[in-house]
Amino acid sequence: MANSKLAVFGAIGANAVIAVMKFVGAAATGSSAMLSEGIHSLVDTGDGLLLLVGMHMAERPADERHPFGYGKELYFWSLIVAVLIFGVGGGVSAYEGILRLLAPKPLEDAGWSYAILAGAALFEGTSLAIAVHQFKRSIGAAPFWASLRTSKDPTLYTVMAEDSAALAGLLAAAVGIYASHRLGMPAFDAGASVVIGLLLCGVSTLLIVQARKLLVGEAVDAEMAEAIRAVAQSEPSVHRAGWPLTMHLGPDDVLLALDAEFKAGVPAEEVSRAVNRIEAALRERFPEIGRIYIESRRVSAAEAAPEAALAE
Repeated sequence: MANSKLAVFGAIGANAVIAVMKFVGAAATGSSAMLSEGIHSLVDTGDGLLLLVGMHMAERPADERHPFGYGKELYFWSLIVAVLIFGVGGGVSAYEGILRLLAPKPLEDAGWSYAILAGAALFEGTSLAIAVHQFKRSIGAAPFWASLRTSKDPTLYTVMAEDSAALAGLLAAAVGIYASHRLGMPAFDAGASVVIGLLLCGVSTLLIVQARKLLVGEAVDAEMAEAIRAVAQSEPSVHRAGWPLTMHLGPDDVLLALDAEFKAGVPAEEVSRAVNRIEAALRERFPEIGRIYIESRRVSAAEAAPEAALAE
C-alpha cells in the first residue's frame, strides 16, 4: 500500500500544477482544447484525493459490523473516481467542444499553448513513470501486461490509466491547436476537445468495469486456485480437495473457503493436524490469503470402495 500512496501523491502534485498551467493557457489563448485539458487535470487531482480517502478507510481494522475488514472501501472509491472521470472529465470536455463547434472562436496566442502543453507532458510523464515503477516493484518478476490485467490494486492502475489518457489528451490538444492556428480553423481546436472527452469516457468505462468486478466479489485467477487445490491435495491424508472458493476483500486480502475430504480411517487428531499444516503451507506460499476456512470430513469406507475398485 505504501507503493500505491507514493504513486497517488505524485499524481496529485503533478495534476494540481498542470491544472493551473492549463487554465492560465486557456484564459490567454481562448483554446477550447486547453480548457478541456484544464478540466481533465482538475478532475484527476480530485480523483487522487478520493483515492487517498479510500486507502485510508480501507486500512481500518475489522470490527463487529465488518468482520472481514474494510478493504472494499478502496474499490468503492475507485468506482466513484471512474464515474467522475466519465461524467465531469469526459462529459464536460465533450460538451465544451460541441459548444465551440457551434460557435467557433479564433485562437489568440498559440505560443502559450505549446509551452504549457510541453510542460504538462513533462509532469504527466513523470507521474506515469513513478506509477509504473511502483507497479513493477509490486509485481516483481511477473509479466507486466499480464499483471496489469489481473491487478486488484485500483490505486496504481487508475493512476496509470489517468496519466496515459492525459498524455494522449495532450497530443490531441496539441494537434488541434496547431491545425486551428495554422489553418485558421477554430473547429480543429473544438474537435480536439471532443476527442479528449471521448478518450476520458473510454478510459473511465474500463475502470468502471474493473471496479464492478471487484465490488461484487471477484475470485482469484484460475492458476492460483489450482495451486491452492494442489497444496491441499499434497497432504498425504487428504483423499480429495474441492475447488477453492475465493474472493478479493482488498488488493492484498483474499478470503478462502475450501472443502477437504480425508481418507477413511484417518483419526480426528490427524485431521486437525493436517488442516493446520495445509493452512500453514497456504499462508507461506500465498501471503495475500488473510482468512482460510477449511471444511473437513472423512470419506466413509463405502464411498472409498468404488473408487478403489476403479483404480485397480
